[in-house]
This record gives sequence, structure tokens and C-alpha cells, in this order.
Amino acid sequence: MATNSKPAVWAEGLVRHFGKKTAVNGVDLAIEPGEFYGLLGPNGAGKTTTIKMIVGLLRPDAGHAGIGEFDTWSKPIEVKRRIGVLPEEFNLYERLTGAELLDFTAATHGLSRHEALRRRNELLEALDLADAAHGLITDYSRGMRKKVALAAAVIHAPPVLFLDEPFEGVDAVSARLIRSLLQGYTERGATVVFSSHVMELVERLCSRIGIMVDGALIIEGPRQQLLDHYAASNVEDAFLAAVGAEETPGGLDWLDASSG
Repeated sequence: MATNSKPAVWAEGLVRHFGKKTAVNGVDLAIEPGEFYGLLGPNGAGKTTTIKMIVGLLRPDAGHAGIGEFDTWSKPIEVKRRIGVLPEEFNLYERLTGAELLDFTAATHGLSRHEALRRRNELLEALDLADAAHGLITDYSRGMRKKVALAAAVIHAPPVLFLDEPFEGVDAVSARLIRSLLQGYTERGATVVFSSHVMELVERLCSRIGIMVDGALIIEGPRQQLLDHYAASNVEDAFLAAVGAEETPGGLDWLDASSG
């Protein structure tokens, strides 16, 4: 499936079953270089499963996916050289320090020692981790772990970056640092695929948005196009309209503190 006409990230007819449940049902994607693509959906919609199939962490039952001209499952090494991944649930080498983790990651990608140190120190400084660089990861807070995992995902400067809930458990200061890093990354031509439930960040960051429901990609397009389609003033309202969610739940009349 090698062809120069492929987008930066693509999927064709992706399907994945877990037992009798269809988690992803025929998803097609085409994400161009330099896009900040937001993949939205309720819990269980199939977002994480889709990302895992594209990056090579989960084999699809049907369909194909890849990065540029490389199919994920026939050219896995070429794909992994070109991507960085920050999964929702990440496992780190907790007995390493933050600096050691980045050194190790850089070495696996073949960076010279000099270049690895330069990138490691710049990332630690940019993400406000310099003071914790020589502390064990096991002692890091969740937000610090997420930042060092992001640093490990980008230290080899991959042209495509996948982020699954990158701001979960991150304080406001750290969120701003991460946001600034990602915006600069796409401005330099990288592609970011971003899954999140934080609509404000999707609104601020994403140039194009896809919405998944029950394993299917029901709509996608530029942010303003989605707003116009649903006559919505913001991404959250468009998302709620797309998934058919009620703004207020019924019942619960007893939930009234003043009646106690």
C-alpha cells in the first residue's frame, strides 16, 4: 500500500470487535500534514481503539491504516519512526529519573548523545521539569508524569503526534505549557491527532474535528463548518447536538439541598 498520495494519517474501513461488541465500525480518516485534528466522542465511542489501531498497538479486524505512504501493519518500523504517542493510560519506567527516561528514549531513536542531551534539557525546561529531572518518576505527580511522557513522545521530533486525553490530571500552569508546545509543533508543520473531553481546549487548538458515536465517525470537518452545520456557537454545543445528548437530565427532583 505504498503510494505518495497518502495523507499524513489515514484509515480505510477500520473495524474492531471485542467479543460481540463492535468497538469501531468502518472508520475512514484522512488527516493532512500540519493539521491539529480533534477526535471527539462520548465514553466508549471508539476513539482510543481507533488511535491504537492507527499507531500499531491494536490489530484491526478489518481495514487498513497508516502514516503517509507506510501501512501500519506491513511497515511497522517505518511507522513507529514517524510517530509519537501519548496514550491515555501510559506506563513509564518508574525507577528511572525523568532525565534518564528521555535519554533512553532518545537512544532508542538513534539520536547522538550530544543531540539527545540538547533536546532533553530543552524539553525539561520548556515543560517546567528541570528541577525534577533527576528525581525518580515513581515520585512524580500525575501531571508531572504526563509532561515527561509527552517529552518522551516528541524527543525524536516525529512528524505525527497522537495524544489521548493529554490534559487529564494536569494543572492549569502545566496545561498552558503543553498547549504552547503543541501549538508551536503544528506551526512548524507537524500533524497532531488529539482526543479529549475538554471542549474548551478542542475549540482553542483544533483546526478540524471528527465526532465518533457507537464506533462510527458520524461527521468531520473544519471547526467552523461543524459549528455552522449544527447552528452552534461553540464546539461543546455542536458536540452535544451531534451525539443527541440532553442538556439537563430528567428526574432527580429530590436532589434539593434546601429541602433538608
